[in-house]
Amino acid sequence: MSEKLRDKTVLVMGLGKFGGGADAALYASKFAQKVTVTDLSNRDSLPQADALEAKDIQLVLGEHRESDFTECDVLIVNPAIAEDNRFVRKAEESGALVTSSIALFFQQCKGKIVGVTGSNGKSTTTSLIYHLLFYASKQNCIEGNVFLSGNIGNLPLLEILAQIGENDIAVLEISSFQAEQLDKFGLGPWAAVITNLTPNHLDRHGTFQNYCNAKKKLFLNQPEDGVSFLNRDDEVSAGWFEELKNTRKTVLYSSKSLPAEMIEKFNLPGEANKSNLAAAAAAAEELGIDRQTLSLALPSFKALPHRLQLTAEKNGVRWYNDSISTTPESTIAGAEAFSNPVILIAGGYDKKIPFDKMARVVSKRIKYAVLIGDTAEKIKELIESSPKNQCRVYLAGSLENACLKAWEKAEAGDNILLSPACASYDMFESFKQRGEIFTELAERITGND
Repeated sequence: MSEKLRDKTVLVMGLGKFGGGADAALYASKFAQKVTVTDLSNRDSLPQADALEAKDIQLVLGEHRESDFTECDVLIVNPAIAEDNRFVRKAEESGALVTSSIALFFQQCKGKIVGVTGSNGKSTTTSLIYHLLFYASKQNCIEGNVFLSGNIGNLPLLEILAQIGENDIAVLEISSFQAEQLDKFGLGPWAAVITNLTPNHLDRHGTFQNYCNAKKKLFLNQPEDGVSFLNRDDEVSAGWFEELKNTRKTVLYSSKSLPAEMIEKFNLPGEANKSNLAAAAAAAEELGIDRQTLSLALPSFKALPHRLQLTAEKNGVRWYNDSISTTPESTIAGAEAFSNPVILIAGGYDKKIPFDKMARVVSKRIKYAVLIGDTAEKIKELIESSPKNQCRVYLAGSLENACLKAWEKAEAGDNILLSPACASYDMFESFKQRGEIFTELAERITGND
């Protein structure tokens, strides 16, 4: 695929929140005659700008120029940009090859690819698979090196491409947007793992069925010698078993089948994390790791930043950062991980997904809910209209006000939990920034800064 970039005019559309666009531009600059990056953001919000210009990459910021799209040979598109974007259409109509970082990676990666997707728990599952494989490689239980990348935002995909050999394994978190980009070229991973399916990104996909279909493409495009891993406890993805089992090896995993010893050595709380463990263990075993090695590796696995992360504690009140929770189901899982009373901070950007189930759970399990962002009013109405609601609801205009209100209401034994159930883009650059600000506020309010 690099030959298709050689001596070409390459346009990269969108730098992205986690540097994917910069990775694509730097990769293309090794082969292309000219590389241009176009992004609607201004220079102040793009820390990668200086490094790109140092490589003679042209930047077009604050606008998209139609001429850049009609005159390029290759267009590399950020996953957040929809296929029907008018500028993408212009490039296609002008004969440009429209591709993506994830497609470039798949077309050239020499090692095995383990792709993890789903609605909730995919970052934890991806990281856990990597952790188990990395531990096993250090114990000489498997050959080769192990790499972690993809939507999880660890190492840039194309930056690590040249390091991956035939005996190596790349573990990737793959979004529904990236699955669609791979489908364009009929590409899928050797091992495909799905955690679960609940409504998400309906602002992009339109319907839950369309969203599920995007995820399913990752499995339909796997090589014949590949392996599919489906969650027996998830109604939608388990329903794919009959179709997939006739085309390749298909494994149904379940948290209910986990050995007691493995559960005892796993430090992450909650039933949702047991399901993540079951998925990771199934994939690791298929790659040749025995259960004894898996059990030895588990105690050293830690929760991801922004996933039920304990950030502060004072007067018997604990503060937990679960900012990575961007769906109602992940917030339900976060709330249900605690036996003590929970004061929930939730709300954010509206992805047009339903909050009805979450509202019912919150109304029964949550002591106070402090809501922020575009969805605050909607969630408030749903909680307060739930039968036998026991939760007091407050609206806060900012995360700082929400934290102050939560601290005002907290008593010894309570957990203050930021688990937004929404994306962050109405108030923050990313879920990471939201979590970092929450952590700073918790430390300041408790006097631990």
